[in-house]
Amino acid sequence: MKQLTHALRIALPVVMIGTAHAETAQSESSILESINQGDWCEWLSNKPGTLYKNPENPFIQEFGVFGRLQWQAAYIWGDDVNGYEFGDDYTEFRRARLGASLKFLQYFQLKANVNVVSDQRPSGGSLGWGYEDFDEALLIFNAKKAFGIDGLDSLDIAYGRFKFVLGSEARESSKKLLTVERSSIANKVFNSYRVTGLGLEATRGPWEMVARIYSTDASVTGGNVEMLGGWNDGLAFYLGLGYSPTDEWSFYWDFIYNDADVTSGEDSLFAYNWATVFTAAYSQGRWGVNTDYYLGDNGDLRNGQGNRNRQGNFWGAVIMPYYWVVEDKVQFVVRYQYQGSSERQGIRTYSRYFRRNHGPTVNVAGGRGDTHQTLYAGVNWLLCGHNLKVQAGLEYDWLNAPQVGTTGEADALTAWFAFRSYF
Repeated sequence: MKQLTHALRIALPVVMIGTAHAETAQSESSILESINQGDWCEWLSNKPGTLYKNPENPFIQEFGVFGRLQWQAAYIWGDDVNGYEFGDDYTEFRRARLGASLKFLQYFQLKANVNVVSDQRPSGGSLGWGYEDFDEALLIFNAKKAFGIDGLDSLDIAYGRFKFVLGSEARESSKKLLTVERSSIANKVFNSYRVTGLGLEATRGPWEMVARIYSTDASVTGGNVEMLGGWNDGLAFYLGLGYSPTDEWSFYWDFIYNDADVTSGEDSLFAYNWATVFTAAYSQGRWGVNTDYYLGDNGDLRNGQGNRNRQGNFWGAVIMPYYWVVEDKVQFVVRYQYQGSSERQGIRTYSRYFRRNHGPTVNVAGGRGDTHQTLYAGVNWLLCGHNLKVQAGLEYDWLNAPQVGTTGEADALTAWFAFRSYF
């Protein structure tokens, strides 16, 4: 919180100075007029957090605030590896974030947001509001504009606390997810990592390239209030390459290699040695389909994976078709996910909500096994685009979890309901 307070103390006076020398592009009266006319949806969809904008100001070009609030409820019932039935219900504030963005000196952007809720009720804890930790904090330099590079459409250099992405589900913001939660295999490789790094991102025509180097310092996760991690531990190397030959088709390839060595005293934030994802997406009119194909290595002692049963290779696939029943308003989504591994505990179900503690007599093997499949079907009702929507869905989980003296199989059906909003 000290970092955010200090940043605001610096930014706000600068913004005031900048506005004294330029015309304000968005006035308070125009915002109020839009609301008074009853067009609240248009107001919400047009960045109401933009407090100042003037591209001609040499010092401050834009300043604004943003945020999101996400709440959800679920009921799950199933059978554990011993064939015993279980059932639970959950409600939680899934995310609540506030942030600010500042564009300055024509070539720079500083943006950061913080988590302001900690809802531990699904795991037996309590609900708490207030500053928790940083989500992202980035300084971005527009190198194309600064150096007049004509051969590229964009070229940005960024340093700070990144949201790590791998695969299309992780690449998509939680504000615009088509399902209530990401798939288990997506969460395995993505795991909501927030990593300190240095990155380069460029686009030209249908091509996009991203290259980043990350610190594997684990001190900035798990509720730690530090904004940035250090560079005294291991390194991880990321490469992403995208290609969109037509308006209908897009392809993407992600790769991450974790070079951390826990045996020599380094942190290993990533819970695997390497992983790669190939994405193919198609959309035409009211329908489309997104697909992801995963392959990776869980690693060994060097990466902090000391349990032999959780090492070895893993793989998976996600196929997600969707259809607009009412264009831009009501959307039907289906998702099939498969993940498998060479070892008997090499993959794991997602923590929401299959592998939660369902009581002392219920055994779901901690959600770990060698084969896991899910089938999700849901409906999204966009009241005001993705800025304000509700989601409902049903998801079936089936896990093969080889254990001595048990059936080795567990399954469950989860009913979801969610509210999502952002500005």
